Amino acid sequence: MSLKAGDVITFERTFTVEDVRQFTAVSGDRGVHHVTPDEQGRLVVQGLLTATLPTKVGGDYNVLARTMNFEFLRPVFTGDTIRCDVTIGKYERQENGRIAIAASFVCTNQQEKVVLQGDFAGVIVQSR
Repeated sequence: MSLKAGDVITFERTFTVEDVRQFTAVSGDRGVHHVTPDEQGRLVVQGLLTATLPTKVGGDYNVLARTMNFEFLRPVFTGDTIRCDVTIGKYERQENGRIAIAASFVCTNQQEKVVLQGDFAGVIVQSR
């Protein structure tokens, strides 16, 4: 799973009512829009649950994040399929054996409207 600057990592996820219910239980974010369905039977997905899409890169590549910036542009509803494109802007080996990483991301819904964008930076610690 080697990376380099310029790489784009893409994945998508469809959020379910059960996802929102579980995140509500864990986070305590019980805003009425997260627990009461709209007229179409959908719940609004918590912003930080939506933000798990770009943070998935951290899990996949063992990134220890130092900074994360999120700009929430549109609501995400249960049933929405969100595509996340993460672009690696920096990937540099450091003298201490770590790798400095920085990336930007754009998340779009099934209508190709941007719902979330931002960036993150951190380090990757190589396992011994």
